[in-house]
Amino acid sequence: MDITGASAIVTGGASGIGAAVVRQLAARGAKVVVADLQADKGQALADEVGGAFVAVDVTDTEQIKQAVEAAGELGPLKVLVNSAGIGWAQRTIGRDGEFDSAHDLGAFSKVIAINLIGSFDALRLAATAMSRNDPDADGQRGVVVNMASVAAFDGQIGQASYSASKGGIVGMTLPVARDLSSSGIRVNTVAPGLIDTPIYGEGPESEAFKAKLGESVLFPKRLGVPDELASMVVECVTNSYMNGEVIRVDGGIRMPPK
Repeated sequence: MDITGASAIVTGGASGIGAAVVRQLAARGAKVVVADLQADKGQALADEVGGAFVAVDVTDTEQIKQAVEAAGELGPLKVLVNSAGIGWAQRTIGRDGEFDSAHDLGAFSKVIAINLIGSFDALRLAATAMSRNDPDADGQRGVVVNMASVAAFDGQIGQASYSASKGGIVGMTLPVARDLSSSGIRVNTVAPGLIDTPIYGEGPESEAFKAKLGESVLFPKRLGVPDELASMVVECVTNSYMNGEVIRVDGGIRMPPK
């Protein structure tokens, strides 16, 4: 699918994997809306690639609508990449056996609200706008790429909320792809493994920790880099025959229980 002159939205696009996706989509000719809460980084990146920044909390439907409207001003919206998300680590029960020390239910709900419901909200609104596009020669009007995680398949101890949210992303991929096929909209999901993003921090201790993590990867024995993830996202966007798929990009890792 040719995205030259089309608009795209990348949620969580101001840093890490999202920022790499923004740059690669822009390099393919798309006008990209960086939808994020990090205003300074988001605006700077939008300026760099000739796109637009919109402050978006993906739990706020009205803010997502604003991003969709902003994209429409840049060109026909053909691409949505859902990269916004958070993590949370907590065991299901506490060591003292008390109800109050069991997993924080509010935290569980927040992870689901951002990672899963926020992704679907952005998908349903962006797809609505895409459905109004003129179809290309293949009948295509747009494409959505969601971001899952290997935690959807190999969830570790303490990852109940995160794995549930990413498992939901995986689970909705095929049914939504089937649903939107009549509108000429494809849906794919990318499931990253251990990716070197700012979440790991900086400095010698951080580098040593990342090197240790990298030893658990099958091959190559290192963390992935955002551009490696972004290139798969772009493949899912531009390859017209990619639809309804969930693709792991993880160096062959299978996560241990902890």
